Amino acid sequence: MLEWLRERLLARPWWLNVLLLFCVYMSVVYVPWDLFLKPVTHDEEVWFGIRLTGWAAKLATPLHWAVYGAGAYGLWRMRPWFWPWGSLYVAQIAVGTWIWSVRYIENEWGWLLGVTGCLLLGALAYALWRARPRFRRTKGQLRERYGEWALITGASAGIGAELARALAREGISCVLTARREERLRVLAHEIETKWGVRTRTVAVDLATIEGPDLLAKAVVDLPVSIVVNNAGSGYAGRFEKLDAKRLREMVLLNCVTPVVLTRRLLPALRERGRGAVLFTGSVAGRQPLPLHAVYSATKGFNLLLGEALWAELRGSGIAVLVIEPGSTATEFQEVAGELPHPGVSPARVVADALAALGQQPSVISGWFNWLRAQTVRVVPRSLAVLVAERVIRAQTPLAMR
Repeated sequence: MLEWLRERLLARPWWLNVLLLFCVYMSVVYVPWDLFLKPVTHDEEVWFGIRLTGWAAKLATPLHWAVYGAGAYGLWRMRPWFWPWGSLYVAQIAVGTWIWSVRYIENEWGWLLGVTGCLLLGALAYALWRARPRFRRTKGQLRERYGEWALITGASAGIGAELARALAREGISCVLTARREERLRVLAHEIETKWGVRTRTVAVDLATIEGPDLLAKAVVDLPVSIVVNNAGSGYAGRFEKLDAKRLREMVLLNCVTPVVLTRRLLPALRERGRGAVLFTGSVAGRQPLPLHAVYSATKGFNLLLGEALWAELRGSGIAVLVIEPGSTATEFQEVAGELPHPGVSPARVVADALAALGQQPSVISGWFNWLRAQTVRVVPRSLAVLVAERVIRAQTPLAMR
């Protein structure tokens, strides 16, 4: 545990760690005390140098809580959005400190304290502004960190195709695999033309026992360092109405394939001392989904497998990540037999995945999906399942309910 904490703290300079600890203290200790325990008559908040007291201060406290909570999260994960907002927020505190000191300290020390505080906080704001590169991933960084070749399963459409484009944009050559060879060739031509990387297409059915082994043999001559276990399928409907053969194929594709393929390719990554393994899970894997029972079970399998491998491979130079999207605008809905419903773009899911790679074992794409997943952890499981059934029922054709 201490080794993990030390590793995370070394990801940023000491002064950013001090700022991180301050934000954690404010969001976990001081602001909760201020909000829930401090008497209203003693409450005081300052915004833009203007002092609020009483109920006005109490009502403004949650905003401070949100700011410091976001600061702690942004610094811990070194999120790109922290620049420039962190710098701008500290800059307004610097100006506000000067205004507050001059306006409310009625002695000769007011100006001195105001100028001193403004200069110190202004220096911090400037340092945060200059720290932009630490919050931005530069082109080619993924290739330098993980290697020059990636293998993407399920690359013919949706999240898999977007992942291939994103990795090619980073200068990473791609092995594209799926059943539909013509789609793979079109995508290969696109990324070769746009980003000048090499490609290889492998048409294989991974919903078979022999599929993963055939794919591993097809890339044995390449230094594959990034393994993207993206291929997957869903099948919506009441369990007894679903075809047993198709259910078996879904379990093979969603569960057996990533196990076998990762096991085949991982030793080479270990030998090179760097690489990455990604699993496309789903927020559906966070809870049972009636009318999508087998699918949610397979995605729960992906989540537990990926997070366990993250712990096993820590310190090896190999990053592991499970990306958990919610409803996404891909052909998944049609193939799974769902009724059409809104979804986020695959590009958004891929951006979340690449931002989290190397920093955490799993990431839920989208704030609403994250909130829903956390809610499931605190409400009775029976209630969570019944609510999920109502949601999935609305997305399932009447004949399959």
